[in-house]
Amino acid sequence: MQLFIYSLFVVLLTTCQPEKEKIGFESNIATRDSTSIITGAERVAFYHPLLKDKKVALVVNQTSIVKDKHLVDTLLKLGVNIQVIFAPEHGIRGKADAGEIISDTKDSKTGLPVISLYGKKKKPLAEDLRNVDVILFDIQDVGVRFYTYISTLHYVMEACAENNLPLILLDRPNPNAYFVDGPMLDPAYKSFIGMHPVPVVYGMTIGEYAQMINGEGWLTNKATCKLTVVGCKNYDHDTYYELPIKPSPNLPNIRSVLLYPSTCFFEGTTLSLGRGTEKQFQVIGHPKIKSEYSFTPMPNEGAKDPPLNGQKCYGTDLSNVTTGSIIQSKKIDLSYLLEYYKKMTDLNEKFFLDNNFIDKLAGSDQLRKQILAGKNEQEIKETWKPGLEAFHKIRAKYLIYK
Repeated sequence: MQLFIYSLFVVLLTTCQPEKEKIGFESNIATRDSTSIITGAERVAFYHPLLKDKKVALVVNQTSIVKDKHLVDTLLKLGVNIQVIFAPEHGIRGKADAGEIISDTKDSKTGLPVISLYGKKKKPLAEDLRNVDVILFDIQDVGVRFYTYISTLHYVMEACAENNLPLILLDRPNPNAYFVDGPMLDPAYKSFIGMHPVPVVYGMTIGEYAQMINGEGWLTNKATCKLTVVGCKNYDHDTYYELPIKPSPNLPNIRSVLLYPSTCFFEGTTLSLGRGTEKQFQVIGHPKIKSEYSFTPMPNEGAKDPPLNGQKCYGTDLSNVTTGSIIQSKKIDLSYLLEYYKKMTDLNEKFFLDNNFIDKLAGSDQLRKQILAGKNEQEIKETWKPGLEAFHKIRAKYLIYK
C-alpha cells in the first residue's frame, strides 16, 4: 500500500522516531517530554528549497508559528515570494466566532492580500491562483471530524488538483491522536463540519489525513493533488502535546481540546458549553438545572452572542478533570450527554435543538434516536464497532508516525 501512496506523488520528508515509551501520568499530564518535538513548519531546511523562485500561496492562521515567529514573517525574511494568504474559519488571527462569516482583507503587518475560505467561498478559485506556483498549508488541527480545518484542507487539495498545483503540507502533532472513537459519518449527512466517512476521532495528524483524502479518492471525481507532507520529528501518536497557541477562540487550553470530542455534542442541545466564559467546552449547564455550580455566559472574544447569553446556568464544572485521566480513558465519554438528557427530560424541558444540529455533529441521526430510545452508553458504542473496525484498516495505510 505504500507504493500506492507514493504513486500519488506523496513525498514524505521522513520523521525520526524515538524509542517507544509507555505513557505515564502524574497528577495532570502525561510524563513523556514533548519539548523535543520538531514540527513540520520548523523544518525550514527541508521545504525552503521547494519554494525557491516560486510564487507561493499560504493557507495559515494564528497557529502557523515557527519558533516564536509567524510563518509569513519567517518566509518573507528568507525571500520567499508570497502572493496571497488564504484564511480558514476564525480568520488569519483566530479571533472570529465559530460560524462567523469572514471577509477578504489585507494583512495589517505585511500588506499581503488575505482571501477568506470561510466567507463567500470555501475553495480557492482559479482566479485566486492565477499567479501561484505552489500552495503551502500550515494549520494546527485537533483531530476531531467536526473541527473545520480538515474541511478547508479538502477544498484546498481539490483546488490544487483542478489547477495542477503542488501542495506542501507542514505537519503538526494532533493532541487527540492517541485514540480512535465515535460514530462514522453517513455520507447523507455530509456538510462542512463533516465531509468524509471517518469517525468523530480519527487518530491522525493533518498530514496523515491529507494522504487519506488523496488515497481514498475523496476529492471530486476522485482527483488527487500533488502532495508533499513535511513530517514532525521526535513524535508519535502517544506523545503528549500541549498546544503552544490556542487553535480557535473557544478552545483555550489543552483540557478543552481533550474534552472537545465528548462535550461538543452539546452544541446540538439547548444547554451551554461555556461559550462566553473562560471555561469553554469545560462546563455544562442550563438555567433550569439544579446544581451548586453555576456560570453565566457573557459576550467575549470568539462568542459575541453565546448560547444562553446573560442567563445564570447551573450544571457541571469539568475544569478540574485531569488531562491524564482523559488521555488514559482513550474514548469519547457519552455519560455527560446521557446524564443531561435525563435531567432535562425529567424537567420536561427541551434537550435537542429544533434544527437537529446534533445529527451533523454525530454524522447521522442514529445517536439522537438512540438517546431518545433510552439506550445506554454501552449499547450505543456497540453500534460503532463495525465502522471503527473498517476505518482502522483504511487508516493504517496512511500513518506516518507508527
